[in-house]
Amino acid sequence: MGEARRRADQGLPPRQKKTNSTDNSPRIFSWLPITQQQWIQFTGLSIRVGWYGIGLLILIWLVVRFVGPAAGWWVPADAR
Repeated sequence: MGEARRRADQGLPPRQKKTNSTDNSPRIFSWLPITQQQWIQFTGLSIRVGWYGIGLLILIWLVVRFVGPAAGWWVPADAR
């Protein structure tokens, strides 16, 4: 027996929908299930990940340009 039918047979009111009390911010668009708070969190995360990517790019460049040739792993094309 379904929950709604069981509650109706017992004379109970329909179940109330659960509300998330921690995120009461409005949606960006009514048809898009993303709230403004989630959008702000996403942009903050993407900025942080972007900076990590820039740092990783600099680290790789340092290895390719200085560490590799100094260790004798390869010879840069402009050194020939």
